[in-house]
Amino acid sequence: MQRLLPQHARAATFDRRRWRGLDPEQVYAYLDRLADELERLTRDLCTANTEGERIRQALRQWQSRHAGCRHTRVTPNSRWHP
Repeated sequence: MQRLLPQHARAATFDRRRWRGLDPEQVYAYLDRLADELERLTRDLCTANTEGERIRQALRQWQSRHAGCRHTRVTPNSRWHP
């Protein structure tokens, strides 16, 4: 199944031959709201993916820099260890 994108909602058409049924203006208004929400969610997802990748890269760099560090035992009252 193809992903639903904002442009799909905006381009949707409905059969107007029926004399009963849904009000086309209400349907199209709802589809516009739906498309706006899809655009917002798409932007939010893109932002989250970009931030996640930035964090993954930073973690890899940190791990590379600290790969040779020796772990020392921390004493209970010590904030810093040599």
